[in-house]
Amino acid sequence: MKVALFSYEKYDGAFLAPALREQVGEDNVKIIPARLSAETAQLAVGCDAVCIFVNDKADGDCLAVLAELGIKHLLLRSAGFNHVDLEAAHKHSISVRRVPAYSPYAVAEMAVGLLLSVVRKIPKAYNRVREHNFNISGLEGFDIRGKTIGVVGTGKIGLITAKILAGFSPGRLIGYDVYQSDEAKALGLEYTSLEEVLSQSDIITLHLPLLPTTYHLIGRESIAKMKRGVVIVNVSRGALVDAEAVQEGLKSGQIGGLAMDVYENEQSYFFHDCSDQVLTDDTLAHLLTYPNVIITAHQAFLTREALQTISLTTIQNLKDAVAGTASDNECKYVPKA
Repeated sequence: MKVALFSYEKYDGAFLAPALREQVGEDNVKIIPARLSAETAQLAVGCDAVCIFVNDKADGDCLAVLAELGIKHLLLRSAGFNHVDLEAAHKHSISVRRVPAYSPYAVAEMAVGLLLSVVRKIPKAYNRVREHNFNISGLEGFDIRGKTIGVVGTGKIGLITAKILAGFSPGRLIGYDVYQSDEAKALGLEYTSLEEVLSQSDIITLHLPLLPTTYHLIGRESIAKMKRGVVIVNVSRGALVDAEAVQEGLKSGQIGGLAMDVYENEQSYFFHDCSDQVLTDDTLAHLLTYPNVIITAHQAFLTREALQTISLTTIQNLKDAVAGTASDNECKYVPKA
């Protein structure tokens, strides 16, 4: 068994790569820093399985190439699988398995950290003091206590985020999810309609998968219905947020703050050092100029605990895939009715 490890980063060398080598042998792990796509798929020649990350593109063309190479297994080191064409994988008899929960605490804690950073203008304050400027004028924030906080999506990550935010004693903690959580209700979270969460909240935090029904959930129409000065946090999937619409909302003052660990067109930049390049994505470049915007490069998952869990789950997924063992981690294609 030989595994091609695409989108290899330094942190993979501390956890995932050693675990894979221990499982399949020192010489049976092919390290590939490039992202998987139809153009790079040939790099997996001689392998039996491919391991990919969130910005790899396993579309129909790519999977066709992998199938020609004899690839039988696709291992995702992520919870989301919207970057994989499951129908094409099924057609080519390529099994797909994911890591459904690596560390929900890591992502939830990052969401709250980003919220505090944008509300209390911590990056701006930090940069001032680094330059020996101790003037605090213009650094006014607001208390989270007493505010209405909306949690959109109360799965594992959303629930933990709600638990943390409940400790701030919000005026109201409201939420929306197709599946309501008794544990969330026990926190005092009040389930209501998505429309009410978006229109009534002072702070909105997103914890949803990217689906056709959630694409651009935050767009011009929904932003227009929000409270003026709303703060939006997104640590889920970039395309939940229409970046151009959010930019317009920031410019008009309808949105008072934005904190994102993801961006809908992040594939061209995230996980790369682009410090010597001109950003050709005008929307991203403009967003980075706003003083009330914080964007991090998809690092919410990046804790030692999460990396360890990703490694262990990926190894188990590989074992199960080779043995043909059924698992809840399988991503199965379900034909439309």
